[in-house]
Order: sequence, then structure tokens, then C-alpha cells
Amino acid sequence: MILKSEKIYLAGHTGLVGSALLRKLTEKGYNNIIFRTIDELDLKNSIKTEEFFRKEKPSYLFLAAAKVGGIIANNTYRADFIYENIQIQNNIIINSWKYGVKKLIFLGSSCIYPKNAPQPLKEEYLLTSELEYTNEPYAIAKIAGIKMCEAFNLQYGTNFLCVMPTNLFGPNDNFDLERSHVLPAIIRKLHLGKCLMHNDMAAIRKDLDKLLVEGMDGKAGDEEILKKLSRYGIHRDNSGVTVQFWGTGMPRREFLHSDDLADACIFIFENLNFPDLIEDPAMLKAEVKNIRNTHINIGRGEDITIKDLTTLVAEITGYQGKIGWDPSRPDGTMQKLMDVSKLTRLGWKPALSLEEGIRIVYEGYKKQRS
Repeated sequence: MILKSEKIYLAGHTGLVGSALLRKLTEKGYNNIIFRTIDELDLKNSIKTEEFFRKEKPSYLFLAAAKVGGIIANNTYRADFIYENIQIQNNIIINSWKYGVKKLIFLGSSCIYPKNAPQPLKEEYLLTSELEYTNEPYAIAKIAGIKMCEAFNLQYGTNFLCVMPTNLFGPNDNFDLERSHVLPAIIRKLHLGKCLMHNDMAAIRKDLDKLLVEGMDGKAGDEEILKKLSRYGIHRDNSGVTVQFWGTGMPRREFLHSDDLADACIFIFENLNFPDLIEDPAMLKAEVKNIRNTHINIGRGEDITIKDLTTLVAEITGYQGKIGWDPSRPDGTMQKLMDVSKLTRLGWKPALSLEEGIRIVYEGYKKQRS
């Protein structure tokens, strides 16, 4: 039984996932949650991380700390993505074992699955063929985390559970046009496109003051702002405003609001242990074990084309200009839909529809810029 007064360390509490977990844990009455900012504790530093565990000795842990980004960032900063993520998870997992963490929830990503895996993506498809090249370093780091948790469970009897979320969005998302994931990028680009349609440079400047674009804030001149926005496919000419996106718009993606993910993680935290995820419990006692793919997919089980998603976001944001596509740019994997039957059988389902979630996020986005 988990006592709500027991100490929980939430690694990555300021990010999209971590902030949602903090909200949900607090709502559910957990009152002994500890966390550190990156300035207070660099989880890549093994000495500082062990000092933290030796001092705090948390009973439970959610590992949501990671270096994350969209297709451009993943493909550009390949060394950073593999190195930093492996360092973070190695330091946390080894010290969770060493200092007796009772249960750890490790958050992975749907990009762990092969590029050409059958759809929807079942847990058993892990490591069956090659990965999508653009995010291969990040995926390999996450796979290493899954296998490390699994190996510690089998060798040392730990209770480290791994969850694989689909594409996420929500409060505290990253709206940086260079490094963001697809949905926050669409939201911000169409918001800026709407402002440009109405020639509302004041609103554009407020947006840039809130989040710079390549170091440029709202104090820049009109010409410089328009030139920079055009670099990211937001431009105006005699025919009106066009917002252009990478690829063909044909890839299909699944999206889940971060509050739903947090709810699923806490459901798993409260109700499951590692042995519950093994199809043949007798295998735990076997001399030669063949236990794998004990992670759990988390998603909606429904997907949408990027083109249809863009149309939906345009309706929500009020953008009425043209939408263009650049097929010379990569699409990435053509479909990524999670098979969530394992989690559904356990009794969990998301509360928010895709449209409801996007409306909530956009209202929060506008409020921050008002």
C-alpha cells in the first residue's frame, strides 16, 4: 500500500509531463513531493545525483526529466540527445536501486518503436526492426532506459515500471519554433499567422517577448520580424497570409493531453507492480528467464493526419489564411498509433477529447500573451 505521506521524488517537475504529474499528484493528496530545478541539481552529474539520493532517500520516483524536442532538434542535436538522456536515466536508475526506491515510473516515448512497425504499435514490436533515422539517438536512449529498468527488476527484484506515452501536448509545452514538437508548433504558427492576417504587430510583439525566435524579441523592427517569421513559413504577400508546414501533411499522429498522461501514470503507480506485467509469472522463477516488453503504452488509440490536425487548430485559433505544405521536407514516420489495449484492459481511459485538449491549451497560450 502506498501512503500519501511517503516521499516522492519528481524528476523533471517543470516540463510538460512533470508539471502535469505535480498537479495530479497534489490533487490526489500526495503531500510529500520533492523536486529540484536543473540549477539546483544537474542529473547528468553522477556525484551530485548520488549526494541527493543519499540525503533525501525518496520512497517513490517519477522519472520525467529528459532532453526533448521536435524533428528538427532531434536530427540536429543528435549527440546531445543520446548523451544527455542516457546520463540522466543512468544516474537516477542506479541510485534508485542503491538507495531503496520502492517503485519508479520511467517515462519513455513512442519513438522507441521501429519506423516500419505494423500499426497500431504493440509493446511486443520493440526492437523488431530499424528505427526512424531522424530521432534514432533519442529513441536509443529511451530503449536503454527501458532495458535498464527491466534488467534491474530481473536481477535485483526492483519495482521499476516503464510507460510509453504517445505524442503529448498541454500546459508548459515548448512552443519554440525551432525545437518544439508538432502540435505546439502548429498552434504557435497559426496564432502568429492570425495576428499577421489582422496586421496586429502589437500581438506579434507580445508573443515574441514571451518566447524569442532565434534571439529576436518584440523590440525588433517590423521588417526584421516579418523576415524572421517567413523563415518559419509564416509570410504575407499580395495574395494574403500563408502558413507553411514541413512535409506533405499525410503522416498520421496520435495526441494525448498531458493531464491525461499524468492520470494514467498515477493509475499505474497506484495499481501495478512489475510482476503484474509478466504474462507468465512462473518465468520469474525460471533459471533461464525470457521476460521482455513489460512496458505499457499510454495513448488515446486514435490518430489524425497532420493536415487534418492543422485544419482543426486553424478553426480553434481563428486562422483563416492559406495553409501550405513543403514536400521537400521530411515527413518522418508515416503513422504512429499506439495499441493501448493493455492499459484499457486494466481499466484506464483518457478524459479529454483531442479538440477539448487543444482548446484548453490555446486558451492558456493566449492568456499568457494578453
